[in-house]
Amino acid sequence: MSARARWAVVVLVLVVAGVVALWPRGSDPVGAGPPSRSAPDLGPLRERAGLPPCAGGPGGTPGGPAGLRGLTATCLGDGAPVDLAAALPGRALVNFWATWCVPCQEELKVLDAYSREPGAAQVLAVLVASKEGDGLELLAKLGVRLPAVHDPADAARRALRVPPRLPVSYVVGEDGSLTEVAEPLVFESVEQVREVVG
Repeated sequence: MSARARWAVVVLVLVVAGVVALWPRGSDPVGAGPPSRSAPDLGPLRERAGLPPCAGGPGGTPGGPAGLRGLTATCLGDGAPVDLAAALPGRALVNFWATWCVPCQEELKVLDAYSREPGAAQVLAVLVASKEGDGLELLAKLGVRLPAVHDPADAARRALRVPPRLPVSYVVGEDGSLTEVAEPLVFESVEQVREVVG
């Protein structure tokens, strides 16, 4: 076979390979990529959990802890975006928790009981390192009805330099100051919460 014939065969093979590579397959347009997954419908879980809506929608009242200003989370009660600083305009308790954290589950029940007392400070539960749906399921199972937000990016913990353990709670002062609760590490009674929050 001459050199010219060999080059003709090579060119023919390359043309066929190019046509095969570019030929559309099925009814999908070329370059459509993998099908996107839609977000799960959390409406039924939200309804079952029965959580209250969160204060501090975008553009809410300025104030709250300076370390949380500009950070947004998702309200587990209604799925709305929440400005974390605006959600904590006065004396409050912020509790970081996760679905896989066993001590968190007991503490959430204590915090819920505290929040139902007359004159209790606001309690905001911040779900981290967990899926939103899993958090809603657990709160429904525990019967906890605290205002709660989901922070999937862990922005609040990073901004506050929260220790790498859970649960972790902070008392928010009237001036927006944040004080980590060091004792007890896990609230076991309403009296302990009352004593710490004041």
